[in-house]
Amino acid sequence: MTCLKHLFPLLALGALLAPALLAQRQPETLERRALSANVIVPQSRTFAAGQQGVQVTGVTVHVKIVDQTATTTYEVKLHNPGARMAEAEMLLPVPAGCVISKFDFDGIGSEPSATLLPIVEARRIYNEIVRRYKDPALMQFAGLNVVRTSVFPVEPGGNQAIRFTYEHVCDANANRVDYMLPRTEALSYELPWNISVNLHSTRAIGTVYSPSHTLEVTRHGDSALSAKVADASQRDPGAFHISWLLGDGVTASLFAYPDPAQGGGYFLMVAGVPAKAPDADNAIRREVTIVLDRSGSMRGEKWEQAKESVLQVIASLRDGEAFNVVTFSNGVDTLFAKPQLRSKDTEKSAAEFLTALRPNGGTNIHDALVEALRPAPIEGTLPMVLFITDGLPTIGNTQEKTIRELAAQHNAHKRRIFSVGVGTDVNAPLLEALSDVTRAAPTFVAPGENVEVKVGDIARRLKGPVLADPIVDLPRDSSGGVRVIEHMPGLLPDLFEGDQLVLIGRYTGDAPVTFTLRGNYLGKERTFDFTFSLDNATTKNAFVPRLWAARRVAQLIDGIRMAGADTSTPDKIDPRFKEVVDEIVRLSTEFGILTEYTAFLALEGTDLSRKTEVQNEAWSNLQSRGQQQRSGNSGWSQSNNAADMKRASKENKRNEYYDDKLNRVSVGVVQQMNDRVYFKKGTRWVDTRLVEKPELKPDQTIKLGSDEYVKLIERLTELGREGTAAIEGEIIIEVDGKVILVQP
Repeated sequence: MTCLKHLFPLLALGALLAPALLAQRQPETLERRALSANVIVPQSRTFAAGQQGVQVTGVTVHVKIVDQTATTTYEVKLHNPGARMAEAEMLLPVPAGCVISKFDFDGIGSEPSATLLPIVEARRIYNEIVRRYKDPALMQFAGLNVVRTSVFPVEPGGNQAIRFTYEHVCDANANRVDYMLPRTEALSYELPWNISVNLHSTRAIGTVYSPSHTLEVTRHGDSALSAKVADASQRDPGAFHISWLLGDGVTASLFAYPDPAQGGGYFLMVAGVPAKAPDADNAIRREVTIVLDRSGSMRGEKWEQAKESVLQVIASLRDGEAFNVVTFSNGVDTLFAKPQLRSKDTEKSAAEFLTALRPNGGTNIHDALVEALRPAPIEGTLPMVLFITDGLPTIGNTQEKTIRELAAQHNAHKRRIFSVGVGTDVNAPLLEALSDVTRAAPTFVAPGENVEVKVGDIARRLKGPVLADPIVDLPRDSSGGVRVIEHMPGLLPDLFEGDQLVLIGRYTGDAPVTFTLRGNYLGKERTFDFTFSLDNATTKNAFVPRLWAARRVAQLIDGIRMAGADTSTPDKIDPRFKEVVDEIVRLSTEFGILTEYTAFLALEGTDLSRKTEVQNEAWSNLQSRGQQQRSGNSGWSQSNNAADMKRASKENKRNEYYDDKLNRVSVGVVQQMNDRVYFKKGTRWVDTRLVEKPELKPDQTIKLGSDEYVKLIERLTELGREGTAAIEGEIIIEVDGKVILVQP
């Protein structure tokens, strides 16, 4: 076992780059020893010879990264449910180039030891386990090295804790550094993982991005931060990825996925602004107009929370920032004739104004918006509206289309409208549209949620405008032709302190691409040029086309939903939307991106070869729900789902969404593996490229664990698609133009 504690950095770097030599120095006996009765693989599952094997009950991973050198420490908690002592060992698939620095376990036993095995030896052990347990799960790690530990005991009915640490150098791409923690791609593995990262750098750290998990990030100055996987994301399947950009000011990086069939590929550009804006006299200030619904439905605790949230927003404003308060029911009342700078006196006036009000009457959304958008903003400020309502428009002009046009066409001062829908009795598509067309975002407060807390979260997110009115000039070729198509979002949001922009699209050609980001940066018009090579485009970036497809599907659905306010409801597909529905179905099938409108594609009995029937059913769902159900639980859930998809920057491998009962559901009969998708049809998992064939006959049948199976996995590993091995049961897959049936 090698310890790096006292080694000099250069020696450590040399060791990190020579894992094969390290493996050769490990004890031969540990490398070639027969497998124990219990084999623990925390990233995947346990393998046991008996009926009651040792169980993994918890995994905590802490990662400390200094510049590019990462130290990864596992604590794996185990339980032996049996009545006898269980001997176990652990296999840990690890990235190339890692070095073991520590391994130990609690309790009695021989001196703990661990060895790093190269890929060839790892595959031998994997094959042995596949043949013994008829389980292919480990083969998804066939392209990685593996750490094998000595045998350790687990007392009958007892618990055990295993601690293991390895170190490696993270990959770097220009100003971006990437860290990856191998884990299973299988949806069936649901043990929560508690993952945290401490990051220190000799350079300033820009934005932090994860395409795999939701992160909670805390900054500790310009060059240090801590991040943890959010509770709601701890069961997300797949490897844990985190990337960070180095540099001051506005930073950017590009992830690219090649697609020779379209003569280019897919890209994801992530750009970030400083976590804390530099102190400057000309920094962008905010002007916030808070529009508060005080109709009769707001009575009680909801009104008290809403009032407190307004005062909280006002108190959060910085010196030189301004506000106004507009309330509405049947009519409209305003605190000031025009926005005023925050001061003790204006705060006091706001408190007295709100205290004197009582909720009653109807909901005049139209006139409230007119009053909020009308005044000219204070010069040098970023004008925004925080629009809080719990109801449908019932007074004045109630036409959804007319109210939408206020924000899109009659917003002379370009105020951003951050809409907040409280409860489910709101016109959710209307609130979405008000935000989407003004560089803002909607927020929906679920029944029973605290309005004050939700509005406070919005206020914190909108702290410190850094880049306002951003525009991206897209790459062009030497003749002036655009190199990028179907990019999203079209209208870029303003960026606040610590914000990041995720721009996704398709590119053509393979020459370098240059994006120019321009806008009001801290009070001055600035431009930032970012040139990226496409030489690092790789199919390992499979999350890029999936995120593109998710946003594209959301964009297409959005067009149909927004037309619901002004369209009839024919029995057959509206000719205006036939091609749109066709494209939604195609993208949903090809990329495995399912929504409440297309989840039926994965149901037993759906024949995807009968395209007309499939398209008609998709249209029926989009029409009956997307167009006609604009409020209530169904309208609320659809808008929540739409908001998530339109701004997707993280994979949703379980295809989770809210149903019309506000339950969080998922589609478990579709699995995304590497850059491929599989639908479960009957007892078989079928490659999505084959699901539309009415009669599917394999060219070759391969038995699990056979020599042919080993060769198949080797080929899939070469193609970067070894994750297919994580799927349980029969699989029909297309490899090199050949249809192969894999039987367990």
